[in-house]
Amino acid sequence: MTRLANPVVPIFAAGDYEAQVRRGTEILQAGGIVVLPTETAYGAAALLSHPEGRRRLAEFRGESTKPFTAHLAHPEDALRFLPDVNDYAQRIMRKLWPGPVSLVFNVPAQRRQEAAQQAGVGESDLYDAAGDITLRCPRHIVFSDVVGAVEGGPVAMTMTSAFSGHTESGASLAEELGDRVDLVFDGGPTEYSRPSTILKVGLDNYQIVRQGIYDERIIDRLLRTTILFVCSGNTCRSPMSEAIARQYLATKIGVGEADLEKKGINVISAGSFATPGTRAAAPAIEVVKAMGADLSQHRSRPLTVELIHQADMIFAMSASHAMAVKALVPSASAKVSTLDPDGDIEDPIGGDLSLYQQVAAQLRSLIEKRLEGKKLP
Repeated sequence: MTRLANPVVPIFAAGDYEAQVRRGTEILQAGGIVVLPTETAYGAAALLSHPEGRRRLAEFRGESTKPFTAHLAHPEDALRFLPDVNDYAQRIMRKLWPGPVSLVFNVPAQRRQEAAQQAGVGESDLYDAAGDITLRCPRHIVFSDVVGAVEGGPVAMTMTSAFSGHTESGASLAEELGDRVDLVFDGGPTEYSRPSTILKVGLDNYQIVRQGIYDERIIDRLLRTTILFVCSGNTCRSPMSEAIARQYLATKIGVGEADLEKKGINVISAGSFATPGTRAAAPAIEVVKAMGADLSQHRSRPLTVELIHQADMIFAMSASHAMAVKALVPSASAKVSTLDPDGDIEDPIGGDLSLYQQVAAQLRSLIEKRLEGKKLP
């Protein structure tokens, strides 16, 4: 393969993003090495099913005989290497990927043989002697665009000592690596400067193998079932919905509202134009109090990408609020809908107490219908 005189491409400033992505994919497909950014660090990537790519990637690891870590463009790609996974494992993959987490699964012998053969690699390239495989699904658009277009076997990445500390720029790697790589995509500073967390996934629990960006507290929070209500200012409709939903779910499950999170359920609200820290409107507090719910401690918060990723279900008060969610995170389209399928819910701000009562009654009816058949922990 012909080496480039200057293999560094500032990918977001190149002006021909799609052409550069194709170029990276073609190099991988031909057995080359491409340095790609992830949310934690830069690493060398190669197509494991190509003998030359596998050989060259192995050179970065020296004498290590450990299996490679397959890096996935999409969470569902993990199923190529796993047996049938239960609801718990599916939830972990859905909630933690894409993200700075590597997951370790134990795979029965027959399935290991089948998966390796289908992937065009040796079983020991992916699975260790105990039958464990480590999979990673980074959250970075350049990585997912390049790797997602690769055909054939899995793409693996390695981040050995040669890459240690390289979180600011892919360009800083080029001189050090020389002709060991064919292309470097410089995507600027990584989102994090710490390594990914590694979890071993069991039948109904997980074990932290290496603590990185996410600790146990963060992981437990991310694994909860989270219901998000969205309006504009997060002072009327969405906090009323949050309070009503919390009361409904606590009664349904048979626990106090304070114990919902211990049961793995998180109910939150946000506003697409919210100012942080504003109290709920006084009529909203009064109306939900008459229903047995409490909004006295509520403080408004803006809608963020993190909240959207955290949520399993997102109920918007209007079509415009649903659009605001999808504008921030287009991939959230499948989990966002208007609370009322038939139209927008009137904003009671500035109205009298009777209007708030009407809106609260409407919210309660819609929430009960929406949540009645939902599968919860």
